[in-house]
Amino acid sequence: MGKLFGTDGIRALAGEFPLDEATVRAIGASLARQFTESLGRSPRFITGRDTRESGGGIEQAFHAGAVSEDASCESAEVITTPGVAYLTSSFGFDAGVVISASHNPYYDNGIKIFLPDGRKIGRDIESRIEEDILAATHTKVISLDIDSSRIDEFYASYIDHLKINVPGLSTRGLKIIVDCANGAASAFAPKLFAELGAEVIAIHDQPDGRNINEDCGSLHLEHLQAKVVEHKADIGVAFDGDADRSLFVDETGMVIDGDATLWILAEYLKSHGKLANSTVVATVMSNLGLELALKSRGVELMRADVGDKYVLDALLKTGSEIGGEQSGHVIFPEIGLVGDGIMTALLLLRAMTEKGVSLSQAADGFVQYPQILKNVKVAEKRPFAEVPEIATAAKQVEYELDGTGRLLLRYSGTENLARVMIEGKDQAVIEALAGRLADTIGKVLG
Repeated sequence: MGKLFGTDGIRALAGEFPLDEATVRAIGASLARQFTESLGRSPRFITGRDTRESGGGIEQAFHAGAVSEDASCESAEVITTPGVAYLTSSFGFDAGVVISASHNPYYDNGIKIFLPDGRKIGRDIESRIEEDILAATHTKVISLDIDSSRIDEFYASYIDHLKINVPGLSTRGLKIIVDCANGAASAFAPKLFAELGAEVIAIHDQPDGRNINEDCGSLHLEHLQAKVVEHKADIGVAFDGDADRSLFVDETGMVIDGDATLWILAEYLKSHGKLANSTVVATVMSNLGLELALKSRGVELMRADVGDKYVLDALLKTGSEIGGEQSGHVIFPEIGLVGDGIMTALLLLRAMTEKGVSLSQAADGFVQYPQILKNVKVAEKRPFAEVPEIATAAKQVEYELDGTGRLLLRYSGTENLARVMIEGKDQAVIEALAGRLADTIGKVLG
């Protein structure tokens, strides 16, 4: 058995290893034993899930394993990932367990585990869980009813948390289209925006266990774009399955991605004296246009590796106030260490309404550079700098970009792929450059 935990917990096909019932019980039991040893008492866990049909069974198996080792467990049932992270801290739980596969199709699922401070569990705990699974440690099969007696209290507290962090926000007079991806945001986002005064039209808000992320949500913005134009709405908001990210559509039907969102919110923070170190954290994939726009305001863009874990590490290391990814995963450490798509939407609405501008006007100053990404199958992952043909070809590309573009070469973390990403002013030019470099990599390493 290899490493089960990736940068976002465990993710796999529901019902198959490691998300079969016996293994999930073993995960729950292992987590309970480890926390008992470190705390010197029985731990308290809270779980929550998105709308996948497999979520309830996985949650029950986790509870059974944890309870067999004397942990106490409560459920918030269907709730967003950041909702579970918030409840873990707010209600004094020792860990929060989210059963979700985020933007994946319904037949996948996953488990991610948060500590009370909002960070995910460390590699030490993950390794022990993997060892316990490998050792085939059997857990007692027990029958229990999941304790979800406090879900009304949990939901109300989470909604209050969202409102408290955008005091005074009123969306009165705005028309908002909300695409809930048939996921965890369905029961929260439309209601919240309406409570704040907006006229809300919700789409893809009728989850049936199998339609989560299906041709909707943040991965399929074309429906939201059409609805915004059709209804002459002020803004469209799209979530992914567990609502830890959000993407937007402006009043003209144009997409406002995570980079543009970072620009708008960084401008807002700076205007309020809250960008103390004049740094925004993004990833190596973030558009050159964001870097140039921020530079024009005297703000540095720090690039982390791809993944919210790495963005968070950089935020905490530098003491920066905002960071995120193109995918719409935005983190505000002052509010919490977990990206929250609903919170991001509320903060974006505040930036718009406070300035009295449309979303397209709020994004003024950010010009997205053309970007192309090519994936090349490789037989081995040798460092690019150590392969003379590739190093030479890469230097030639950078020479031809002549300071007006950016080249990024990296390997996929999960597949035998080399990724060639080039940005520049001219789409035809960067496509030609990317194609030439990809061909060189394919010939040498393919």
